[in-house]
Amino acid sequence: MSAEAADREAATSSRPCTPPQTCWFEFLLEESLLEKHLRKPCPDPAPVQLIVQFLEQASKPSVNEQNQVQPPPDNKRNRILKLLALKVAAHLKWDLDILEKSLSVPVLNMLLNELLCISKVPPGTKHVDMDLATLPPTTAMAVLLYNRWAIRTIVQSSFPVKQAKPGPPQLSVMNQMQQEKELTENILKVLKEQAADSILVLEAALKLNKDLYVHTMRTLDLLAMEPGMVNGETESSTAGLKVKTEEMQCQVCYDLGAAYFQQGSTNSAVYENAREKFFRTKELIAEIGSLSLHCTIDEKRLAGYCQACDVLVPSSDSTSQQLTPYSQVHICLRSGNYQVRLKITLVDLLLNEALDEICFKVCACNTVRDILEGRTISVQFNQLFLRPNKEKIDFLLEVCSRSINLEKASESLKGNMAAFLKNVCLGLEDLQYVFMISSHELFITLLKDEERKLLVDQMRKRSPRVNLCIKPVTSFYDIPASASVNIGQLEHQLILSVDPWRIRQILIELHGMTSERQFWTVSNKWEVPSVYSGVILGIKDNLTRDLVYILMAKGLHCSTVKDFSHAKQLFAACLELVTEFSPKLRQVMLNEMLLLDIHTHEAGTGQAGERPPSDLISRVRGYLEMRLPDIPLRQVIAEECVAFMLNWRESEYLTLQVPAFLLQSNPYVKLGQLLAATCKELPGPKESRRTAKDLWEVFVQICSVSSQHKRGNDGRVSLIKQRESTLGIMYRSELLSFIKKLREPLVLTIILSLFVKLHNVREDIVNDITAEHISIWPSSIPNLQSVDFEAVAITVKELVRYTLSINPNNHSWLIIQADIYFATNQYSAALHYYLQAGAVCSDFFNKAVPPDVYTDQVIKRMIKCCSLLNCHTQVAILCQFLREIDYKTAFKSLQEQNSHDAMDSYYDYIWDVTILEYLTCILSSMCIKAIGQTELNASNPEEVLQLAAQRRKKKFLQAMAKLYF
Repeated sequence: MSAEAADREAATSSRPCTPPQTCWFEFLLEESLLEKHLRKPCPDPAPVQLIVQFLEQASKPSVNEQNQVQPPPDNKRNRILKLLALKVAAHLKWDLDILEKSLSVPVLNMLLNELLCISKVPPGTKHVDMDLATLPPTTAMAVLLYNRWAIRTIVQSSFPVKQAKPGPPQLSVMNQMQQEKELTENILKVLKEQAADSILVLEAALKLNKDLYVHTMRTLDLLAMEPGMVNGETESSTAGLKVKTEEMQCQVCYDLGAAYFQQGSTNSAVYENAREKFFRTKELIAEIGSLSLHCTIDEKRLAGYCQACDVLVPSSDSTSQQLTPYSQVHICLRSGNYQVRLKITLVDLLLNEALDEICFKVCACNTVRDILEGRTISVQFNQLFLRPNKEKIDFLLEVCSRSINLEKASESLKGNMAAFLKNVCLGLEDLQYVFMISSHELFITLLKDEERKLLVDQMRKRSPRVNLCIKPVTSFYDIPASASVNIGQLEHQLILSVDPWRIRQILIELHGMTSERQFWTVSNKWEVPSVYSGVILGIKDNLTRDLVYILMAKGLHCSTVKDFSHAKQLFAACLELVTEFSPKLRQVMLNEMLLLDIHTHEAGTGQAGERPPSDLISRVRGYLEMRLPDIPLRQVIAEECVAFMLNWRESEYLTLQVPAFLLQSNPYVKLGQLLAATCKELPGPKESRRTAKDLWEVFVQICSVSSQHKRGNDGRVSLIKQRESTLGIMYRSELLSFIKKLREPLVLTIILSLFVKLHNVREDIVNDITAEHISIWPSSIPNLQSVDFEAVAITVKELVRYTLSINPNNHSWLIIQADIYFATNQYSAALHYYLQAGAVCSDFFNKAVPPDVYTDQVIKRMIKCCSLLNCHTQVAILCQFLREIDYKTAFKSLQEQNSHDAMDSYYDYIWDVTILEYLTCILSSMCIKAIGQTELNASNPEEVLQLAAQRRKKKFLQAMAKLYF
């Protein structure tokens, strides 16, 4: 026995067998007693708690000597902790039901990512691009586990969650819960983006015809050993715990079925896929039996899914006679074809009391069909309609509306439907229900005004009255509907209607019932800008005031939700109304209709690049030049008008034809004029760009802060607050709102470069951000302390996100995004965007990347990213891309022993003979093949050497793109 082993044995024997509660995970870690602990009947702590603790300890950030927080170190202790967490999960047989029930989404995400890592799934590789059939069994099983969990988590997140009753508020606990919630939301967002890929991976798994193996505690121990000690056992077909093909397919089918079923709420065609997967699951369960070790399906839930699928998507080979009555009715109702007469007897339906509602719906459909064909109303309908309610009348009106096409229907059909609706009204005792029918659009269309009024009068006259002096009230149904009920019903219709004529009719009826109500207050969703509300609410006539307010509020709402056709109808009706008595409100409506026309064009033909009509441009100019006194104006209209002129390159007007008074009175016009002039001056010499300097000063003022000072009792002056300066022509938030209305690439590039330059002016900047046209801006600011550089940095990030949403293939904007990630030490993301910038301007590297895109600075930053990611072979190859090859960095990187890239596979991408010779010296035979290629012979013509280099550049960059995209 060695001295070291003897010391360890002595130390072990002197320790207590039971660890202190406070350091149990340290005890398990040091003593390797995990398996013994897990074999206990009721281990405390429980296995899932062990997983949480192991991963929490492994993911704790470290603090360096400068007290800076660093990512968790990749040291031996943390690797062992992660391995122990995986071993506990292996002890639980990787049962996702248990893991999901006890572990949070972030913890389970970390656990499964560690499983992928230890199972040798290449980092950065999309699972959908991997061939499961060629992967080692344990690797394929790890990929399946991760993707099963991904879609299960997405499905689970769509279910409502009962909120736990909160205890006493504790700040630390609340902060921790908020952090976990944000982390969970971020993970869910990524999983949902990758959902389509996860489904493809699982569909591919169903085609496998071989058994798979899942990692056990033993195979995980083998993986943790040195590579030479494993002897390939973990990759063989017999390592780990065997999972039969049928068991794997059963679980995958069930999970896919749940995912398809969840997607069916937005795409009903997917229900067919769900049905197929659920019924295949049932077949596989029958084959496997109930004693399966790896297949744990909730059969009650599966039966519920199958029943739902039978209703939603009946089997194509089943006839209507084989379906249950409920299924037949549901299919008919879902199809919306109310003219199909159902051959279902009421006896079948009435066997189940829960189907009373369905009975009425079927009977209503059949009755409407009878009426349109000239037959009499059935006895069953009258029986089922003895006790009407709101839901029954709503459904009946819907059936009637869908059963007749008023534009094509004959007069006899219209007459039959009108007579039916009148008879239904006459059979109702409650005036509330009569008003529901008489105010419906179909009823109004089919009956003339005189007929409707006559019917309502008849109903009011025969409405039963109660003489309280003679007899007591015996039943609620003996009391006629009160006025408040009728008013409530009309108010409900008023809220829902977007027909100007109907809104006017409802308001006339309401004002005829009561003169005490202000009906513009019925809905708190009706919002009119404060600059308008004062004028509108000053209208003396109550009916006119309510009508103007509601028409405008509904029109603005329709515009917001992009229902432009209804918005135009509402605004046109409002304009016609106010023209009669208020020139001020007439101009207000003309302004709002201009804004609506701008939005309509931008959302329609403008998206395809079609220029707006000349009269719209003229109206925009007219608005900007308008000088009518006392007209309430909304700031957003000025914003949209200036943005409209910039987006459609009306630079001539903005630079030369804008009246001087506008530049002084309207900050958006001033800003638009400076932007248009700066774009126009760009081709000229630098000394002629006076406008660029003016624009720079405007932006600096907007991004400045003003400080408030306080003099203390001792006479000293101290800074107490910094606030956004009021010296600028607008606030930063207003500027950002305006910029996000722009789409013209050159204007956005100018704004972005200005903010980037402003960001780079800081004295403490280590890594500058590059941008196109950055040289046109001044290189310094007289008073650096006055600029809010934190706000500038936030604005730059927001603007880059916005510009890339407008055009994700603009290489200049992609380089800025990459530089931002580089400056914030996010090197993998930086490489992603550097490579994307090159790909979009070179047909995915099939052409040479322009040198103004891959400048030496960009290449050097890519080199640094690869170096910090320990991809040293990639560093050596990128050193060749520089105008002067950096041999010192290349040689140093090739000497690195701990490289995380696929070293051997990259040597074919080296074309510089000097680097290849150096590689041959340190790696001998491995590089002889690469250096021996005839096309790299130094005696070859220059064009041959350049072609060889370009071919290798292309293949290398494409390989990098596949790795980082």
